[in-house]
Amino acid sequence: MVSQSVPHVVSRCTVFPSHKSSLGDLKLSVSDLPMLSCHYIQKGCLFACSPALPLSEILAVLKSGLSMALSRFPPLAGRLVTDSDGYVYVSCDDGGVDFLHADGSHFRVRDLPEAVEGFFAFDGMVSYQGHFRPILAVQVTELADGVFVGCSVNHAVADGTSFWNFFNTFAELSRGVKRISRVPDFSRDSVLISPVVLKLPDGGPKVTFSADSPVREKIFRFTRESVLKLKSKVNNQKWEIDGGVEAAELMGKFSNDTLKFPDGKLPWLRTAVAEISSFQSLSALLWRGITRARKLPPSKKTTFRMAVNCRHRLEPKLDPLYFGNAIQSIPTYASAGEILSHDLRWCAEQLNKTVAAHGNETVRKMVEEWERDPRCFPLGNFDGAMITMGSSPRFPMYDNDFGWGRPVAVRSGRANKFDGKISAFPGREAGGSVDLEVVLAPETMAGLESDPEFMQYVSAY
Repeated sequence: MVSQSVPHVVSRCTVFPSHKSSLGDLKLSVSDLPMLSCHYIQKGCLFACSPALPLSEILAVLKSGLSMALSRFPPLAGRLVTDSDGYVYVSCDDGGVDFLHADGSHFRVRDLPEAVEGFFAFDGMVSYQGHFRPILAVQVTELADGVFVGCSVNHAVADGTSFWNFFNTFAELSRGVKRISRVPDFSRDSVLISPVVLKLPDGGPKVTFSADSPVREKIFRFTRESVLKLKSKVNNQKWEIDGGVEAAELMGKFSNDTLKFPDGKLPWLRTAVAEISSFQSLSALLWRGITRARKLPPSKKTTFRMAVNCRHRLEPKLDPLYFGNAIQSIPTYASAGEILSHDLRWCAEQLNKTVAAHGNETVRKMVEEWERDPRCFPLGNFDGAMITMGSSPRFPMYDNDFGWGRPVAVRSGRANKFDGKISAFPGREAGGSVDLEVVLAPETMAGLESDPEFMQYVSAY
């Protein structure tokens, strides 16, 4: 039987950028500042077969790759600084990052639990602490038959898009790539850069949820076929299609093709309707399942929050690889009675309307609202009826090869987890498969696991 004890740290050192930074201080934006009360992001990749190199050489390769990656991402090697006027900056001062080697050799890849513990540094650290501690820590944990590479990144400095761009670059440089494929953009000239000061309490803000409340965590897997089946059901698909294109295939193509045909008049369709996306379909399925499992009274208002990327929503658009936070959390509301008395499509339509309405004007309106009442983001489930969706199945989590192949799994640490927190990952098999990391109160999780509507789309491990 595999021991469930956590890995222990064997060594720790500081890694510095390979080249000195010429990047000046970067002011935190209205999307960065609210994250000062959040834990560091903790995400990592699990690799199955250790490479032929001895572990000492593996660690040397990773340290070298990390040093080169930091020279491309100077903010990650810096520290937070608050000036005399109260503005918070990332000082790109080459202060270095923590690099840890941990022994988890009592674990085997196939036995690694979904809720990993001890595989990430800075556990429980709030992002404000970036004033005194590194912005980034990398922990490499050796397993009996593999390696886990875990990164902890200050959430006031980076969002998911920025995190995975760094992780991908770290992998590229570690395996010997000379020219990185995705160059980050460090500009600070958008509406997100505000003259408003966020006033913080002495000692900095704390997380806004109880990290000690009992919860269960589970990853629910949805194959490409299962996602397409759900999406077809939600969209009441009755289309007549030319050329023998399968309906399920079409559903997977529609969102990309609307970029080429923005009026929605696709050439192979005789009839077209507004599409509800795969992700919105999955979110609606989850919203209904969790609401049922919570056994809420019909009049209880529920909230489904989704983190949306604002880079392409703003006008003028931000660079797709803009480094920092460029996200907003948008809520959709409905009573428990409405959710359970209507069908799945109705729930998905509510989410679809919220996302569709979140364009340039709405993004700017939320910036103005924050400026009138600057505060840290209130993360948590405050009324027992909230769901918060984070991360994205579009992030390139499996596009990481440090020199010994693609990851076999993606895992997260204990950061920012509470009843109702959901994180979406791409499935390893790609092609539209999705993994949902779900954190719920134990009794709610038991109810979701026995929910027929939800579980019919879930695939076995």
